[in-house]
Amino acid sequence: MTFSPTVIFVVIFCVQSLAAMLQNGFMVAVLGREWVQSQALPAGDTIVAWLAAFRFCLHGLAIISNFLNFMFKCKNYFFGTLWDFTNTITCWLTTWLAVFYCVKISSFSHPIFFWMKWRISRSVPRLLLGSLILGCLSAISTVTGNIITFQMMACENCTFSYRVRKFYQYYFRCHAMLMCGTPFFLFLLSILLLMFSLYWHLEQMRHHRPRPHDHSTQAHTTALKSLAFFLIFYTSYVLLLSISTAQVITIYSSWRWAWEVITYTGISLHSTILMLSSPKMRKALKMKFSSLCVAGS
Repeated sequence: MTFSPTVIFVVIFCVQSLAAMLQNGFMVAVLGREWVQSQALPAGDTIVAWLAAFRFCLHGLAIISNFLNFMFKCKNYFFGTLWDFTNTITCWLTTWLAVFYCVKISSFSHPIFFWMKWRISRSVPRLLLGSLILGCLSAISTVTGNIITFQMMACENCTFSYRVRKFYQYYFRCHAMLMCGTPFFLFLLSILLLMFSLYWHLEQMRHHRPRPHDHSTQAHTTALKSLAFFLIFYTSYVLLLSISTAQVITIYSSWRWAWEVITYTGISLHSTILMLSSPKMRKALKMKFSSLCVAGS
């Protein structure tokens, strides 16, 4: 039996998305249990918990939406709107996590950074609420664009219908760039500031006696590894949204599915890095594997 490249990529996409849902569900369960026990979570873990929860939903909606598009050759606008809502929130949560790392770890001596270090943890609930509001605005924008397009397409004039399609592409291209391009720019800025902070810190260390355990350098390096790795896939993610909106690659193209596999794999691997870099997550994983080994023996 022979399989087309599209079918192979579809299967890979579904399998890795289900694995990502399992991984993010585990992170939500661990952090949720800690929140129930202590009635509080550190600010960074709160962002991670929200990010894991919405990534769980994002992977699930991506499977449903892409499966409907692939099987029935039509776009489901309901699931598309839900995906757009979840995707916008996920992009902003990823950005807030990068900003949080940048503010907490960076060693700048400017008063603005001192003020941000003091305020960032208290501002996390507002950042989360702001992400939800932006997600709602994104969904409203998507629904409004669809309604306007449907009403304009009721006209049977061929020239007018062509203009409607051009308006639809232009509208949602601007929508995607605004909702995903803005957090991407802040994400990139946070990485650049962290890199400059690490460079400045290393320059300072050259003129002083080096410490055997430089926790600041280690924190900079750990954060940059996680963020810089995800930056590659975040870039491809924004490009994919732009290409999809412009309809350069259709949903039925194997190249589209190959790109989605790469992009969503990058999101999954970023979640893996977040999980393995957390001591409490590693501890929960060890306990889980130990219990499975005991049960299997």
